Amino acid sequence: MAEQENKGIGEVKIASDVVAAIAALAATEVDGVYAMAGNVTNELISKFGKRKLSKGVKVQMDAGVVHVDMMVNVRYGYHIPKVSEQVQDRVSQQIETMTGLGVSEVNVRVAGVNLSNE
Repeated sequence: MAEQENKGIGEVKIASDVVAAIAALAATEVDGVYAMAGNVTNELISKFGKRKLSKGVKVQMDAGVVHVDMMVNVRYGYHIPKVSEQVQDRVSQQIETMTGLGVSEVNVRVAGVNLSNE
């Protein structure tokens, strides 16, 4: 699905995959987020070199408004509610800044905690 905007001189279309990639990048910039989490299929694909940037992110777009569901892995020792709130703020801000689309909600699901010191 792509979002369309008509500026009088032509159309601008933003694919949902682009919005999902923006959301994933924004989430991983938050201190305390180890990585995006994905389903088993995405995890297997990433192990074989075909890593999809937007794994763990589901985007729905309707009339210029974006709804985001995402799964993240958090680093051990970080306050999960605080990290989740920062992810919501960062993702919403980046989508709105980069695309001009409104964000209705960003739902964050913590799928795991990373215990390594990487």
